[in-house]
Amino acid sequence: MKKGLFILSIIFLSSCKSKAVFVDTKTPTAVVKVENALTSEKIIQNHYNNKNNFSTLYIRASAKYKHEDDSQSVSAEIKIKKDEKILVSIRVLGITMAKALITPKEVKYYEKIGGNYFEGNYEALSQWLGTDLDFNKIQNMLIGQPIDDLTRGNYTFIETNKFYKLNAVEDKTEKSFFFEAEHFLLKKQEISQPEKERSFEVNYPNFQDFASGIFPAGLTINAFQKKGKTTIIVDYNSITFNEDLSFPYSVPDGYDRISIKD
Repeated sequence: MKKGLFILSIIFLSSCKSKAVFVDTKTPTAVVKVENALTSEKIIQNHYNNKNNFSTLYIRASAKYKHEDDSQSVSAEIKIKKDEKILVSIRVLGITMAKALITPKEVKYYEKIGGNYFEGNYEALSQWLGTDLDFNKIQNMLIGQPIDDLTRGNYTFIETNKFYKLNAVEDKTEKSFFFEAEHFLLKKQEISQPEKERSFEVNYPNFQDFASGIFPAGLTINAFQKKGKTTIIVDYNSITFNEDLSFPYSVPDGYDRISIKD
């Protein structure tokens, strides 16, 4: 299994989809004006005012991965115990081909085709994707939250034709967050490092309204680097909340430990 599928497995990262209410996040151009005297602080506050309460999440998803001429389609099972661990299982035709366990301290994964496994920190993953990642950022990415805590940064409010945009530049890294106007849901987040010729963006086309809060119906990840563009499209087929979940993970016998290099 190629490294791209490993990245796919890591990124994946009360009600079923059939019972979900989709939130209309199409923002009329006329709404996004400074006439409401919004500030970056108000936008951030309004965004975090959206309820997002859960202890565990169980997501069944379908995913597509594409890099240059290489493309693959898989199914994914994502289990999240909030702020503690994320377990991702990647399957093809019902057979588990890869599994990843993500905690605040480390990343573990194994893949069946090559008979390999990896255990380590986030450094290699961050270099491959073109942005620094940690557990909180991956968790936030999966649930439609900014990868950074916006209350701890200084952001400039920029008017656009469609969205409210917050922008910050620090240490030669530019970060942008785009919010729709009605619910202040995050529609897109971008990280760009021009000197290193790499950028990373996550888009959220639609959202679902549950009793536990508003969550994305899926996400699209685009990573741009010198070696090309990687796209990962994830559709959340169903989401359940606050169940007692198990997080089984063990490397099969005979697998070889590897290191992940850029």
